Amino acid sequence: MPDAATTERRAVVVEDDEDIRSLIEFTLTSQGFDVRSVETGLDGLEAISTFDPDLVTLDLGLPGIDGIETCRRIRETNDVYIVMITARDEEIDRLIGLETGADDFISKPFSPRELQARVNAMFRRPRRSTAPVEEHTPLAAPHNEILDHGPLKVDVDGRRAFRGDEELALTRTEFDLLTELMRTPARVWTREALLRSVWGTDWATDTHLVEVHVGNLRRKLGDAGRLVRTVRGVGYRMDALQGPL
Repeated sequence: MPDAATTERRAVVVEDDEDIRSLIEFTLTSQGFDVRSVETGLDGLEAISTFDPDLVTLDLGLPGIDGIETCRRIRETNDVYIVMITARDEEIDRLIGLETGADDFISKPFSPRELQARVNAMFRRPRRSTAPVEEHTPLAAPHNEILDHGPLKVDVDGRRAFRGDEELALTRTEFDLLTELMRTPARVWTREALLRSVWGTDWATDTHLVEVHVGNLRRKLGDAGRLVRTVRGVGYRMDALQGPL
């Protein structure tokens, strides 16, 4: 029996294959989600705007606007969890999907157990509020955890990140990655350790998830992205500060 918190969750399934759509609907409903399903990207965008879901599953190969464009449009206004589902094996499709803001991807065919595990892992991470920040709002409440590293500042509890005075528009995953790296700047994080900490998964084959999201984070950090250093053959760490960037 799903608990009370679980039954409040909503999901939108965007999938044009009837069999796969039914499988996803059944899987999410069994996890306590209230599910709405549509067949096209445009219908998905409309459903998301009216239904305000906590989770979206998004097929890559949709008719009309594809999953990549649909994901990009969702991310313009919404920080909902997005799982991209693809039948294509080419790595570039997976990478492009993640660069538009997808939190995870699953390749067809997949099992209900795999989808459940990935959804549960995502929901163990906090959801960032997308409410606009009012001008002159203080950086943090008095007892919030604040991390500083050179020009970068993170308000952990407020889930806000800054480069100097500029607030950064980070996705949930990018924010969590930056927070983990800044909390222990001397630590070298393996890709597997970041998977466990940020994604809540032990799937070693998904280490490229870390690589893609670290790349996206570096781009958004601008010059400060150089502080996220690759340790060859191991993983990543925050670089030691050596004067202005």
